[in-house]
Amino acid sequence: MGSTASQFVGGVPDFYDRYLGPVIFNPYAVDLAKRLWRFAGNDVLEIACGTGVLTDQLHQSLPQGTRLVATDLNQGMLDIAQRRVPDPRVSWKVADGTALPFEDRSFDLVVCQFGVMFFPDKLAGIREARRVLRESGRYVFNVWDAFEANPFGRIAHQTIASFFPSEPPRFYQTPFGFSDESTIRSTLRDAGFRSTAIEWVSKNTVSANAHDFAVGLVRGNPVIQMIEERGTVDPEEVIRGVEQALVKEGGDQPFRSTMRALVVTAKV
Repeated sequence: MGSTASQFVGGVPDFYDRYLGPVIFNPYAVDLAKRLWRFAGNDVLEIACGTGVLTDQLHQSLPQGTRLVATDLNQGMLDIAQRRVPDPRVSWKVADGTALPFEDRSFDLVVCQFGVMFFPDKLAGIREARRVLRESGRYVFNVWDAFEANPFGRIAHQTIASFFPSEPPRFYQTPFGFSDESTIRSTLRDAGFRSTAIEWVSKNTVSANAHDFAVGLVRGNPVIQMIEERGTVDPEEVIRGVEQALVKEGGDQPFRSTMRALVVTAKV
């Protein structure tokens, strides 16, 4: 995957893990882990594991003896994930979700938390999950619903854009750009899955304060690279702008709002 939106490098993984992990990723990791134990089988693959927020939940909840392989495109994300889950039962590998380095029918369950949106070719990525699954296996993943259901994403996208009169960074269109139910179902069908269930899951968005959350929303993903490449605006100024917009939405100390994702279960 060569897209800039997929490059979580440099200092991004640390900011992602510290300021975004507990606020927007952990609630959904807990949700997914509770759903997955009954599907696990003997071999589980996690695609786009990031800093291991879901991996941590999985390795605690999956049955003893389950083989868990966690992959991500970015080594910097895996470095943090391995520190979070220092368990020799978990295998780690740098891997592109659209070209998995595993043999056909190697896993009983494939899971991906907020990663499918970053595949430049969604069908190719979903076909890869189908390829490595055994018969009767399942692919379980979540994706963000649209901006309208996720104030934090809308605020980050619109506020960052307001600093750039032309060619604003459009990173946030990627994570919030794959939420159409019919598109998801048809893509899974074209990839060879027999049945698909989709559930909309809402969670609370709670950060200790708006400033920390704003830091994460600006420095915890590739939008910071897009801002710095333009060289016309100080990122700290952008952070202050996002912070102010967040306070208007959900207050400060703590910041409180809501978020919504689609949880998808597809069966081979």
